[in-house]
Amino acid sequence: MVSTPAIPWLLRWQGLWHGGAKSSRLAPLLPQLAGGLLVALLLLLPLADRGGLGLLISACSVLWLVWCLSAPPSSKPLGALNGWLLVYLALALLATGFSPVPAAAAKGLFKLLSYLGVYALMRRLLDEAPRWWDRLLAGLLLGELITAVIGLRQLYGDTTELARWADPNSVADGTQRIYSSLENPNLLAGYLIPILPLALVALLRWRSPWLRLFALTSFLLGAVAMLFTYSRGGWIGMVLALAVLGLLLLLRFSRLLAAPLKRWLPPLVIAFVVLALVVAAVKVEPLRVRLMSMAAGREDSSNNFRINVWLAAIEMIQDRPWLGIGPGNTIFNLIYPLYQQPRFTALSAYSVPLELAVETGIPGLLAVFGLLITSLKIGFSQIYRDLFLSLPCLGAIAALVGLAGHGFVDTIFFRPEVQISGWFVLATLGAKQTDD
Repeated sequence: MVSTPAIPWLLRWQGLWHGGAKSSRLAPLLPQLAGGLLVALLLLLPLADRGGLGLLISACSVLWLVWCLSAPPSSKPLGALNGWLLVYLALALLATGFSPVPAAAAKGLFKLLSYLGVYALMRRLLDEAPRWWDRLLAGLLLGELITAVIGLRQLYGDTTELARWADPNSVADGTQRIYSSLENPNLLAGYLIPILPLALVALLRWRSPWLRLFALTSFLLGAVAMLFTYSRGGWIGMVLALAVLGLLLLLRFSRLLAAPLKRWLPPLVIAFVVLALVVAAVKVEPLRVRLMSMAAGREDSSNNFRINVWLAAIEMIQDRPWLGIGPGNTIFNLIYPLYQQPRFTALSAYSVPLELAVETGIPGLLAVFGLLITSLKIGFSQIYRDLFLSLPCLGAIAALVGLAGHGFVDTIFFRPEVQISGWFVLATLGAKQTDD
């Protein structure tokens, strides 16, 4: 007699509507509805206003809830990835309850839950119908392509708007930075970071010449747009993402090479790329000036601003190290003025690790670190495998590393235009587990 696998107790609420007439008619439509909604969300990330994105995000959460209630509960284990997410959610709940202003922290908690709803719907869709991954990526690339074209056109129009991002107190004064439809060059850079490695994965994965041309065009225009944002954190994230993807692909395809090439090709390619980056940094004046501003320390106004905000954030962590002040920018805007230095107002900690520690304490930061390590382990396990999502997992690792690199010096990740792409990356890695 074959025993029925036990259903995890956290999932036993699922399937309450299963078996009814309405549920039977609705079930076949749910993957199509979810796929269409998620494609629309990924396409409109840089183009819709915050109200429109909020409606789409809320619709994803509602549809996931309906899907879970209408379908039988899964007997599959939650997995390490979901486990870390639940740990962080539990810490965020505690941080909200013990926050100095719980009502303000509750707003941040609601945002976190809504983003988790998007992740859950992506995960459910990729678990049930993994072929939707390519369609989701196509929607993401189309939105990126439109955004890159809008941004590059700004170089040929009125430059007075671009000039407002030129800091007269910076060593890079006079640099014209594009921002496209996102109204912020750093936000545009953060939005592009996870998409560029995924575009290269599409170029390798898709078989149609027209789809490959679409992927190549998206990558090239996105990379050029990234350069013209002149976002130093964005450049760091892009270089990290593309370098990691290149290394992973070298390792993946080196198994097909003869022994001498397998040994020497990866280090030779890495050396060539490093040399090309050094030559570009030395010979291309706009790049050289912008990179020099990183080493200017407090002499650069942007660096000086961030350093002062970071010092204030560290004081906030020291005062509430275990559960922080609660999640979200609303509570941050209420508490930060108590710690800020004169003339250095800020909307965030300008560093994702510091922001996480401020909001949910050191345990929250450790939970996200555990989530990152688990994600990397899942992705690395796919280097030499040929499952349906193995190659996308490599792109997901690269995107994750790029986002992490950018996150050390900025908190653009918390904007929906960037964060939704991050959840897509995590859903890709999480769905891989169902293939084993």
